[in-house]
Amino acid sequence: MNEQERSVQFHIQCAQGEVGKYCILPGDPGRCKAIAQYFNNPVYVRTNREYEIWNGTLLDEPVSVVSTGIGGPSAAIAMEELANLGAHTFVRVGTCGGIALKVCSDDVVVATGAVRMEGTSREYAPLEWPAVPDFQVACALTRAAENLGKRWHAGVVQCKDSFYGQHSPGRMPVSYELEQKWEAWKRLGVLASEMESAALFAVAASRGVRCGSVFHVIWNQEREAAGLDQKESHDTSAAIQVGVEALKLLIAEDRKG
Repeated sequence: MNEQERSVQFHIQCAQGEVGKYCILPGDPGRCKAIAQYFNNPVYVRTNREYEIWNGTLLDEPVSVVSTGIGGPSAAIAMEELANLGAHTFVRVGTCGGIALKVCSDDVVVATGAVRMEGTSREYAPLEWPAVPDFQVACALTRAAENLGKRWHAGVVQCKDSFYGQHSPGRMPVSYELEQKWEAWKRLGVLASEMESAALFAVAASRGVRCGSVFHVIWNQEREAAGLDQKESHDTSAAIQVGVEALKLLIAEDRKG
């Protein structure tokens, strides 16, 4: 059976009418309930593997929050199956580590592009294709951050598959490549490092749906290395609020258009 024709999607275990057309995609299932509390009438739907689903409404429009797990492969599966069920607008709300020295813990980062240092996007698009968000979604995220008075940055993020390839590159057999490319990202002004956006942008383009990404900065290893003030922060509320506000802006714009 064609995956789009399944009555119940294989991994998220949802059927037509069980998810909204506007979706927030965190990685951690533990964040879904907290995000859903920003919805009107939040309702838990189900959990299967790394995919936890909650529904609610924003501006009387059905919306969903669906966790994707860590990394591109599981995030791509979530978007594919949600798109099969009619979802057309996605906001990735996640965490990142800062790279540029101006990016501090607790800041909000909106991706305007993603370095494709991961594998999932390569099964959707050749490497010459740039992984970029939907322009309307990215603009809604920056407007939301500004409207809410958050400290925010917009720019390119780096996506990788190996968390420890970033944080312990020297012990990897390919340390020569990891360390040299990290230096390149710094010199090119890349803002932060995370693990899903490149894959999600590629899937969204291939499926004809919209996607953007916003992140909470947990820490910045480059600020630490430079001896600058540095702390570790796990309060993701600012990025969540920006993602929810951006969905409201997009719903309102879609109704006008």
